[in-house]
Amino acid sequence: MSAIRKVAVLGSGVMGGGIAAQVANAGVEVVLLDIVPKGATNRNQVAEAAIARLLKASPAAFMHPRNARLVTPGNLEDHLPLLAECDWIVEVVLEDLAIKRAIYEKVEQHRKAGSIVSSNTSTIPLRDLVAGLPERFQRDFCITHFFNPPRYMRLLEVVRGPKTRTDAVETLEEFCDVRLGKGVVHAKDTPGFIANRIGGMWMQAAVNAAMDLGLTVEEADAIMGRPFGFPKTGVFALFDLVGIDLMPHVAASMRRTLPPDDLYIRNLREPELIKKMIAEGLTGRKGKGGFFRLTKTPDGGRAKEAIDLKTGQYRKSEEPQLESIREGKRNLAALLAHADRGGEFARRVMALTLAYAAALVPEISDDIVGVDEAMRLGYAWKWGPFELIDRIGVDTVIAGLEAAKIPVPPLLKTAKGRTFYRVTDGALEHLGADGAYRRVERRPGVLLLADIKRKSKPLAKNGSASLWDIGDGVLCFEVHTKMNALDGDVVDLLAKSLDTVKRTAKALVIYNEGTNFSVGANIGLGLFAANLALWPMIEELETKGQTVLKTMKYAPFPVVAAPAGMALGGGCEIVLHSAAVQAHAESYIGLVETGVGLVPGWGGCKELLYRHALANASSLKGARGPMPPVAASFETIALAKVSKSAAEAQDLLLLRPADGITMNRDRLLADAKAKALALVKDYQPPKPQPISLPGPTGAAALGLALGDFHLQGKATDYDMVVSTKLARVLTGGDTDMLDETTEDKLLALEREAFLSLIRDPRTLARIEHMLETGKPLRN
Repeated sequence: MSAIRKVAVLGSGVMGGGIAAQVANAGVEVVLLDIVPKGATNRNQVAEAAIARLLKASPAAFMHPRNARLVTPGNLEDHLPLLAECDWIVEVVLEDLAIKRAIYEKVEQHRKAGSIVSSNTSTIPLRDLVAGLPERFQRDFCITHFFNPPRYMRLLEVVRGPKTRTDAVETLEEFCDVRLGKGVVHAKDTPGFIANRIGGMWMQAAVNAAMDLGLTVEEADAIMGRPFGFPKTGVFALFDLVGIDLMPHVAASMRRTLPPDDLYIRNLREPELIKKMIAEGLTGRKGKGGFFRLTKTPDGGRAKEAIDLKTGQYRKSEEPQLESIREGKRNLAALLAHADRGGEFARRVMALTLAYAAALVPEISDDIVGVDEAMRLGYAWKWGPFELIDRIGVDTVIAGLEAAKIPVPPLLKTAKGRTFYRVTDGALEHLGADGAYRRVERRPGVLLLADIKRKSKPLAKNGSASLWDIGDGVLCFEVHTKMNALDGDVVDLLAKSLDTVKRTAKALVIYNEGTNFSVGANIGLGLFAANLALWPMIEELETKGQTVLKTMKYAPFPVVAAPAGMALGGGCEIVLHSAAVQAHAESYIGLVETGVGLVPGWGGCKELLYRHALANASSLKGARGPMPPVAASFETIALAKVSKSAAEAQDLLLLRPADGITMNRDRLLADAKAKALALVKDYQPPKPQPISLPGPTGAAALGLALGDFHLQGKATDYDMVVSTKLARVLTGGDTDMLDETTEDKLLALEREAFLSLIRDPRTLARIEHMLETGKPLRN
């Protein structure tokens, strides 16, 4: 199987530019080509402007700004010979068959033998794209349908033609999986492929039902959101996000390519309200507003408004009050059975959506696994449609379809009295169209804790964490609280796990399959304890956390942290104390305690300080003396800096240069385990080392800088209090720069500052505000 070492992207629009950026994020060179504008003096200006736009994009397209250097801009007239250097050529031009075919004819003249060519089309059948083109081209061609934005949306639908080489598809799949971090799903050459075919029905059914039943957009989104495991945007806010003007284009494409008796076509409508909104520029977030919009208030604030689906007029957005919504937050079955219009809305939308999904297998995918994965990765559903059917109950869904006079698809009839998924001898199986169960297969190199948990029991467990055996002498410590926040039970089980590994195993991996590694200490519990003046309990947890993480750092075996998503506060401190880290590329790491009026209390100040001291000592250009590491650590912690990627975390020294980065989330545990095993042989824990710190003179210097920020209005009164205590910790307290400060003294300083701040009413106000709003209080 040949490797992909260089890629060309033809078309530098939103999607083409995003694909190029993600290829660069994988460390692979990219040629980005686009048209030459009429009369242009700079013939590469379209592609160059795209790169500049990508560098300013929010959320960021590049995982690190330096990755932009891997993208070479060019144009489709002068630089086609560069295609001869490329192993994969991705076409991302306008959805116009004539334009695409003209591009392919030029590509065929310049590409090298065996290079793979793909289109990012989502509306044009593959058979039409390659009709009449040379056999060589057809053998190397497929569709690679990315979802926007390519860096963050994991789904990649791959469609092969009857003549496409198997090894070309395998090469592409391996590259996109391992290097680009994509969840590759094989789709058939059918309209909308998998995710947009089902997602389109879901969204259309929701709009129709909301209008027919007189629901508000807030009510519809509340029902078609969290209760079903869908994103909180629901449907109408999702339309605002992707662009309301996209609706008629999708509808036209589906009407053109689907038969008239297709369930989607039979339910397709073009509401006058939506036509009017598009005509007036109300196309969503990119326009003047959408189903929702933000307006300025007289006091300079912003107010959220929602459109009335009956009148088309905006009004103040309101919290939905339907009883079915309150029921649905607790019990999905209760929502679907509820007699009010919210329950009827849920039944109508899900009946059509789930019936449609069941009717389309095997037309759009060989099995239900691909369909479920496409909806999870492409639409961020927590459960795919067949997983949802299992949660509701196959027989319940069938009864609902019969009551609504919707034909029951053959696949649902086959599943009657059973489930679409089952566990047999610890292995997950799925139901096929023939009525037989087959094992759900993982790609080589994928290890999921979910699979481990199906076939084994934890070695130790409490309400907040578990310890698992993942084989080859490696154990896995898993946190499973809400948002994986850290509490006393987590700390206790981590201490027990370290002892278990020491006695019975070789290494420990700290990992979970939640959205976030850990958002830090459970500040809700901290607020509760502080309000009851349970100071001994708070001090005990503070001391215990420091002790356990220090024990972990000096353990006689390697501990590998495997963060993904947010690793904040205490979660970051776990990362900092690990022998090594294997981080998912989308890891957002930071010591954010100052935002709630605290300082890192479990060794975070100490560890970051040591890292900066080591980096400063090893740098030929680094200024000597104790102050540069202090200043660098102070800036990161005081400003609560959070990396926007694992690559940026290395800049902040929250990750080390030798720490690994995994692009595909499904491969993180396997990579972390491999790293742990690689460290086992001849492993030696670090040796405690004292550090030279500037003491009161350094704290005074930081105080002068703080005073300037305060005068400029960049630091609040309480920011000054918190930052002054942080400065005392980082400068070593009452020490002299000629003395050496031990690790234990730094921990004592952290503990002193933390316990002092947690008693301050202004800290408690910050914590309460964060819990209520999710935003820091500037007091």
